[in-house]
Amino acid sequence: MKKNMFLASLLFSALSLSAFAVNEDVVADSIMRDIVVTGTRNATSERKLTTTVSTLNHEQLTKMERISILPTLSEQVPNVFVTQRGLMGFGVSGGAAGGISVRGISSASGQAMVLVDGHPQYQGIFGHAIADAYQTMVAERVEVVRGPSSLLYGSNAMGGVINIITRQQPKDGVHTDISVGAGSYGSVQADAHNSVRAHRFFSDVALNYQRSDNHRPSMGFYQYGGFAKAGYDFSANWRAWASFNMTHFAASNPGPVSAPLLDADQWINRGVVEVVAENHYGRTSGAVSLYHNFGRHKINDGHVATAAPKDYYFRSKDALTGVSAHQTFELVEGNVFTVGFDYQNIYGECWNSSIATGERLNRQMEQNMHYPLDKNLTELAGYLDVRQDLTDWWTVEAGVRLDHHSEAGSEWVPQGGFVFRPLDSGELKLNVGKGFRVPNLKEMYLYGIANPDLKPERLWNYEMAWKHSPCNAFTYGINLFYLKAENLIGSMMVASLGRMANYNTGSREHYGAELEATYRVCSDLTLTTNHSYLHMDSPLLAAPEYKGYLGADYRLGKFSLTGGFQLISGLCTNVQHETKESFVLLNAAASYHLLPQLKLWVRGENLLAQKYEINEGFPMPKATFMAGVHVSF
Repeated sequence: MKKNMFLASLLFSALSLSAFAVNEDVVADSIMRDIVVTGTRNATSERKLTTTVSTLNHEQLTKMERISILPTLSEQVPNVFVTQRGLMGFGVSGGAAGGISVRGISSASGQAMVLVDGHPQYQGIFGHAIADAYQTMVAERVEVVRGPSSLLYGSNAMGGVINIITRQQPKDGVHTDISVGAGSYGSVQADAHNSVRAHRFFSDVALNYQRSDNHRPSMGFYQYGGFAKAGYDFSANWRAWASFNMTHFAASNPGPVSAPLLDADQWINRGVVEVVAENHYGRTSGAVSLYHNFGRHKINDGHVATAAPKDYYFRSKDALTGVSAHQTFELVEGNVFTVGFDYQNIYGECWNSSIATGERLNRQMEQNMHYPLDKNLTELAGYLDVRQDLTDWWTVEAGVRLDHHSEAGSEWVPQGGFVFRPLDSGELKLNVGKGFRVPNLKEMYLYGIANPDLKPERLWNYEMAWKHSPCNAFTYGINLFYLKAENLIGSMMVASLGRMANYNTGSREHYGAELEATYRVCSDLTLTTNHSYLHMDSPLLAAPEYKGYLGADYRLGKFSLTGGFQLISGLCTNVQHETKESFVLLNAAASYHLLPQLKLWVRGENLLAQKYEINEGFPMPKATFMAGVHVSF
């Protein structure tokens, strides 16, 4: 099996690269280099940055008519992988999916961060992203930095960041999109979005709903949410806006097939409120923002058929409240100087409540657990980043952050690198940076293995990247990286404490390579591919050794077809037994514009009907389908 998958990997890579032989006869529009904000705090050409940023625009995110952005990121961005367990719904708690791995560094433990408009989003007690809260409807584009981003974003950006940048109507007018679909296993999805621009005023409002029985008993899921954003341009130099995003979902966990669960249900509410004031002048720009990320959760972890049902719910609430300010100055020609300040208050509370009466229970939440948690942590940081063009073809960048955490202490975070542009259409980047993660509330205070004396985890990343557009139709990029993480938190017997406890003891070394390429064959056909190889010193869950994708977008008049093959090899699903999965998926979507405002669409997932698992004990469904309509006016 391993030999066959290795040969398939080689063939898959060869086919991908041969598809991108440069055709100089193709006449295509110029490919604009990405303008990004995630690798810096102000809009900057990626050619100027020492970090590499992968960008997916709104069209790329929506062409498969998926409500969640995460499956698309898993396909389109090398060395980014997202765990799944069913057709819809990632869930939380035991058996959950939605873990986001970036070069083997996982969001499940808070080592990789999700941002919305540059502001952190994670569960305050357990420190991880809530995957079901990240909906396509709110995203104008998504930017992904693979590698430490702690210089700008602090703790939890240790392995990288995924920044969801919300939508905004660019021109005066009103635009509305409505999409509705239904398909396999009683699945339904619907979303609606409205954008308004009236001179200086702008607004965006969106609603979404989805539900599925999924492919196993006791695996039902539903989710609904809304997003609203409104702003005003007070002048050519000043703008202010506010947004509100709310998601509610309920998911049932059927348990592994070898030990099915009953009554394993969860009800989750997540919300975000943001208020931002931005300034833009000729040689300086910046922003001040206030954000509040909050959640309310009710969970029953269920029981096997031979055990008694639980008589309580695990209840929790958390909040992440922050203030962020940054200002960028161009002191001299070719210089960019950014100074910033961040403050965060992280709050978490959890308890047990009676299923029968709803009252709080005063007993210990479980055997070997501490009493109910009610705790605040704070984080205060300042950072400085300087970028200077030494010549037209050489840019140097260096920055440092001082971050102080109320429990874990202070951490210095340096980062720096060079960009060489030997060609007008190509650049070579060399970068070294540090990432860190402070222990979360669960690790320090919640369970019997809690340890309040934990120190931050640390990671150093070294990277070399080359990006080149040899012609207007073809762009490719190659990354080589090495990272070493130390002080990682694990559980072990601690003699000084006389018990099993969380302790800073672990270390990891990863290295690998990544390839991205896009080839516009003609105005109607575009091919894309990405490949990533990850070597780990020991297996990790949800981090495939090889991940490849070969896709195409084709248009013929009113008809369009998009999709591709994804090859996963060496995906560990059980660390203890080193159980690994390898599989090939074919996902595709087709649409037809029946009228200029009316589009019919159909989507198929796992069209090869592969039998595979991503979470051990949770077999994925075979071929599934969904069809619907999309109305724009």
